[in-house]
Amino acid sequence: MVETAKILIVEDDTDINNLIAKIVEKAGHQVVQAFSGTEAQLRLEMDSFDLIILDLMLPGITGEELIELIREKAQMPILVLSAKNGLENRVNVLNLGADDYLMKPFENEEVAARVNASLRRYKKFSPDKNKKAEVLNHKNIEINNDAREVFVCSKRIALTGYEYDILYLLLKNPNKVFSRESLYEEIWNGGFYGEDNTVNVHISNLRKKIAEFDKEEEYIKTVWGIGFKLV
Repeated sequence: MVETAKILIVEDDTDINNLIAKIVEKAGHQVVQAFSGTEAQLRLEMDSFDLIILDLMLPGITGEELIELIREKAQMPILVLSAKNGLENRVNVLNLGADDYLMKPFENEEVAARVNASLRRYKKFSPDKNKKAEVLNHKNIEINNDAREVFVCSKRIALTGYEYDILYLLLKNPNKVFSRESLYEEIWNGGFYGEDNTVNVHISNLRKKIAEFDKEEEYIKTVWGIGFKLV
């Protein structure tokens, strides 16, 4: 059972926005609605949310621009619902910092399932405030799990929620090889419905962000035919 979450829905089509709101409320969550990228930005400045559902084609600030703005400050899951088709669009959105992508038209049950899966994953890897701060180190990487911050060569890097959770899982299990399927089970808590390529995109983005500050060291190795491991 997923705890009640506060979710921001960003969709300019009133009917679709209201439909998503009903789906999310039926799943037991609190909803705040925004009908443009600009309105969403204002709501994000005034309040905090556990998850964001957004369209890409928005008046004012576009969905892509909004994702970039959010990722400068926060790591909550971002679920994109869009009519933009094609692998390239999905990959571009994931590269910007979205955590999941669902095509329109969508099934109500799948929206609810993806929302709850993202919330379970986020809660699972969020720090327990009653416990002592957990700090992990490997080569030139340091993770402060209490603040969900990552430093490479003492420089803080901005990661998406999934990127952070993948890196944290690898550092917690330095000798383990993770298959794509096992990463799905651990990170998406068994609720991921996408393609294998999705985890590859997150791994690729993670490598690029680390390499911006440490080009000399290799951190994530591809074990061909199996998956990935920390090196």
